[in-house]
Amino acid sequence: MKETKQMSVSAIENGTVIDHVPAKNLFKVIQILGLDHIDSQITFGTNLESKKLGRKAIIKISGKFFEDEDINRIALVAPDAKLNIIRGYEVVEKKVVEVPDYIIGIAKCVNPKCITNFEHVTTRFRVVSKKNVALKCHYCEKITTQENMQII
Repeated sequence: MKETKQMSVSAIENGTVIDHVPAKNLFKVIQILGLDHIDSQITFGTNLESKKLGRKAIIKISGKFFEDEDINRIALVAPDAKLNIIRGYEVVEKKVVEVPDYIIGIAKCVNPKCITNFEHVTTRFRVVSKKNVALKCHYCEKITTQENMQII
């Protein structure tokens, strides 16, 4: 008889669980949300099995809740992410990320001659495609696609 072992991450009393993050983008999500600079307890797992993504990551942030604008920024690297808002160990709300219409100060312009790449200018993009994310630079009008996007 084969014995099965299961390891689990402890539940959080109050906070946010971000699920369905592509495993390869876990640290980009942490960076975009500034989770590397907060004092809350954070638990994450990566390369977990997912029917939808193949391999996924999950992030649990104790005592932290996000504004929709903050969360939607991760749609660039985790377009299928789901948020579970936890209060008293129960899921009280579920949210889905949406790619916002404008992206400011998150991604780098693909154009090496763009002013944002050699002057101290905050990047600004208009989202021209939300499905396969494509961003049009406010300054030079070059299109940055998901394939060549760099998070700053």
